[in-house]
Amino acid sequence: MTNRETILTPEGVAKLEQELHRLKTIRRKEIADRIKQAITFGDLSENSEYDEAKNEQAFNEGRIVALENLLKNAKIIDDEDISTDVVSIGSTVKLLDVELDEVIEYTIVGSAEADPAKNKISNQSPIGSSIIGKIEGDVVEVAVPDGTITLKILEIKK
Repeated sequence: MTNRETILTPEGVAKLEQELHRLKTIRRKEIADRIKQAITFGDLSENSEYDEAKNEQAFNEGRIVALENLLKNAKIIDDEDISTDVVSIGSTVKLLDVELDEVIEYTIVGSAEADPAKNKISNQSPIGSSIIGKIEGDVVEVAVPDGTITLKILEIKK
């Protein structure tokens, strides 16, 4: 596993720390209880409940390791690091889709925090990477799966 730097906002760090805590405390205990219960069913070689619980345990432990690595290698972006002059990680950007004449607002985050359903897009996504470093008024062409879209940066805020 590589130890690449992970860019996170303070909110992202808190969310990952909460998940890690839940996996180490609540989920570990739930899985251990399921394993103990499955053992009482007898022959482990043909015990699907036991196999399923052990697989769940392996997945849980793998996620714990992944989260610990993410947090260990995190570069935290503070509000002081976020400029309103230029689009950067942590910026909230209001964009105009020129063809559709629709306005959409995205917050640019590191890939570990991306959640398109909440309009949090990765700095490595097509739109994110196209607008990083741009200023209000800039127009960018973005290659997306359906072709190319033209976006105008209307506003940059924290």
